[in-house]
Amino acid sequence: MSSSAQKVLNVIGDSYVANHMRPKEEAWHCKLAKELGMTYNNYGRNGSCVAFDRSHDGKWNFGPALWVRYTAMEPSADYVLIVAGHNDADKIKNNEDSLRMFVDSLNTLIVGIKRLCPKAKIGYVTPWYVDRPGFVPVCKAIKKVCKKYGIPVLDNCNKRSIIKVRDAEFRKKYFQRPDDTAHLNAAGHDLFLPVAKKWFCSHLFK
Repeated sequence: MSSSAQKVLNVIGDSYVANHMRPKEEAWHCKLAKELGMTYNNYGRNGSCVAFDRSHDGKWNFGPALWVRYTAMEPSADYVLIVAGHNDADKIKNNEDSLRMFVDSLNTLIVGIKRLCPKAKIGYVTPWYVDRPGFVPVCKAIKKVCKKYGIPVLDNCNKRSIIKVRDAEFRKKYFQRPDDTAHLNAAGHDLFLPVAKKWFCSHLFK
């Protein structure tokens, strides 16, 4: 349990949160919590989606969708970061029905988090600017839904992002594998941390 003076940060999402094959302690959100003196709760799960249950997705068990599993979070949180959408985008591709399902599920997730964590300020961190169908529509949908609820978004799905996921040389240096388009290595997290911290402190941290 945290002390009464210590703020609590819940981070929920996919492997951007779980940090894939590397320790969670290397992730920018863990380092953010440490720098700001917050208690850190990590609810990341590799392969997780906002909208789609992946408990029986082929040979893997990536678990239920975020709109179901958010209920496991610490309800006394002061801040909740949602970092998800990459796996949804890969599943949605150009399917409009699936995109609508994503939007409905994201609405359900946000309303649920607001009820579960009534004092929490919520923020959303989008996927990277991946060059595959689904990513731009999903990130546009994230921004639209979050705007409705007054939730600030750290939008990484554009050419201005410091994370140059479409650059092969960048991935070799800052991602866990050269062909990886999701998972930062320790150097990548350190590169992104100042951007995330500036955004978090400007829009959420009090």
